[in-house]
Amino acid sequence: MAGSVKAKRPYHSPRRQEQAAATRTAILRAAETRFDEHGYVATTMDAIAAEASVALKTVYSAFATKSGVLRALWDLRLKGDADDAPVSERPWYREMLDEPDPRRQLEMIAANARIVRSRIGLLLRTIRSAAAVDADAAALWQLIQTDFYAIQRTLVVTIADRGGLRPGLDVDRAADILSTLNHPDVWLLLVGDRGWRPEEFETWFTATVCDQLLGRG
Repeated sequence: MAGSVKAKRPYHSPRRQEQAAATRTAILRAAETRFDEHGYVATTMDAIAAEASVALKTVYSAFATKSGVLRALWDLRLKGDADDAPVSERPWYREMLDEPDPRRQLEMIAANARIVRSRIGLLLRTIRSAAAVDADAAALWQLIQTDFYAIQRTLVVTIADRGGLRPGLDVDRAADILSTLNHPDVWLLLVGDRGWRPEEFETWFTATVCDQLLGRG
């Protein structure tokens, strides 16, 4: 038909997508190395690009800002993969909520705390220090703590609904206790500063939180 213009089909290249994903991962790993070794403030986008062996423009195109790099790195390390599913939809979390035995639920959250914190412990320290000098990092640190508390409280609610909390302990107080004992700062203090092994933290956390929330019955 005269004058008609054929619409262009969107171009999708699996190879290019794989290359872009590999580049993104390389940048995040490079950033993690720089943050761990030099701290958030001293790490520049130039330094991240150099560490990743990519052009500075590539880093900016992928993440826009240094705080954007930090947030993307947090998302990756928290989940352990590139899946976009939030923690609340992860199989391990749903399994923990569905577990009928309150003591077993707390054992599961202790084990998961060890696994996740072993992966993100140093990054948590970076984010906490960055929060003091960067508004976006401060917002991320606040989001981490808000989400963290919500996860702990949801677990406590399931325990309370099954009559598992010790007598005299309500959901709000139990959630405060659990979130305090399991707070990232406690891990950073005991494992990061005092030199506890992750397995020692898990054992202590399990015993303490079961005693505080369930009693000795």
